[in-house]
Amino acid sequence: MTPGGGSGPMKDCEYSQISTHSSSSPMESPHKKKKSAPKRKWEVFPGRNKFFCNGRIMMARQTGVFYLTLVLILVTSGLFFAFDCPYLSEKITPAIPAIGGILFFFVMGTLLRTSFSDPGVLPRATPDEAADLERQIDIANGSSSGGYRPPPRTKEVIINGQTVKLKYCFTCKIFRPPRASHCSLCDNCVERFDHHCPWVGNCVGKRNYRFFYMFILSLSFLTVFIFAFVITHVILRSQQTGFLNALKDSPASVLEAVVCFFSVWSIVGLSGFHTYLISSNQTTNEDIKGSWSNKRGKENYNPYSYGNIFTNCCAALCGPLSPSLIDRRGFIQPDTPQLAGPSNGITMYGATQSQSNMCDQDQCIQSTKFVLQAAATPLLQSEPSITSEELPLPGKTTISGPCASLTLGQPTPPSSMPNLTSDTGLTDMIPLKEEHEGHQFLTPEEAPSPPGMLPSGSPITHSHTMHILSLASQDSLHEDSVRGLVKLSSV
Repeated sequence: MTPGGGSGPMKDCEYSQISTHSSSSPMESPHKKKKSAPKRKWEVFPGRNKFFCNGRIMMARQTGVFYLTLVLILVTSGLFFAFDCPYLSEKITPAIPAIGGILFFFVMGTLLRTSFSDPGVLPRATPDEAADLERQIDIANGSSSGGYRPPPRTKEVIINGQTVKLKYCFTCKIFRPPRASHCSLCDNCVERFDHHCPWVGNCVGKRNYRFFYMFILSLSFLTVFIFAFVITHVILRSQQTGFLNALKDSPASVLEAVVCFFSVWSIVGLSGFHTYLISSNQTTNEDIKGSWSNKRGKENYNPYSYGNIFTNCCAALCGPLSPSLIDRRGFIQPDTPQLAGPSNGITMYGATQSQSNMCDQDQCIQSTKFVLQAAATPLLQSEPSITSEELPLPGKTTISGPCASLTLGQPTPPSSMPNLTSDTGLTDMIPLKEEHEGHQFLTPEEAPSPPGMLPSGSPITHSHTMHILSLASQDSLHEDSVRGLVKLSSV
């Protein structure tokens, strides 16, 4: 505050208005909380993959060899276009760099398409789906006794007359479809799994196999093309200046020739192997395991082959491209509240064991209270008895019951019971208190015996004053208590 009473500094202070609206927590800030942006599915994807560009690019985590592939292709092609193509286009034809450029861009396009796409990952089962599948397996195989290994989880389907086993994946909690397998590096089940290729940094499966095959096939042509025209360049220069001078004038051609010489054999061999697989409609995984035979007459013939090389090639390279099943760019839906179990005693499937145990305990406690309250109702409504050990004094009321089952520490009946409410008990006690204040109390000798309960000549001791219910009421009370306990035990 300023000495003159001015409120200059106070004008800068702003107090936030306290929100009077009801909130879920008393410590909640009065300001509105900013809603967090919903997450996409790729952010919580369970597999070992890396995603880029907001989930548009999907790769394996081990991408070091992929970058080596990029460096080899870019460096070798760059040296060829920089040092060899100018001389070749001048001496031979300008079509050489044009053809080399087309092959280079086709190789890079198919490589990136193979590396950045979904190979055909199968979505994992949700907890409810996994629990339902476990229940179906238990019903089909029967409950296995402890100490024995459960039977293998497989299913058999018939494909073109051939029996194919579907194996159960314990990681994804699904029965894998035919030709699918679980990749140990990516930790995903891939549809029509071929192999995991570290050179492209991704699995090769149903959705990117055609691009992988076109990549290695075009890379084979590009490698052979560069190697052939590098040798041509060196030969033309050696005719003019000699072989050693040609190597000195174009050292880049020597590096290109060495890289292409050592890589062309593996690349061309890999292209030929996959050409054979496509012509027979097999995968690398099936060929290594020896799952099928190419001969149709044998027992383990390939049920996926069309019997024609041309048809098999068209099916693998020209067939429709299936959509991705994981929807990696979709938003995560908020969790829905869990449904409560039905009231007829049947537990909803999918509830956890702890929740069912808690429900059983609560039902047991409530049933016990109900039985004890039902047993105590006729006793609390009966006439009070007075013992000689605790004689009533003026202003003091004593209420006791003849049933020995009502002990100290008995839980107070809930307010929902109309006969055992606290208000009802107080109103029943107040008239007794007023009635006792206005009358003289009787001694034990003067207390009359209940009619019909004791003979007229029965002596009554001075130590106890007995107030006994009829035998019929005791039997009915005992029978009701036993019936309630039997119902409780059945629950």
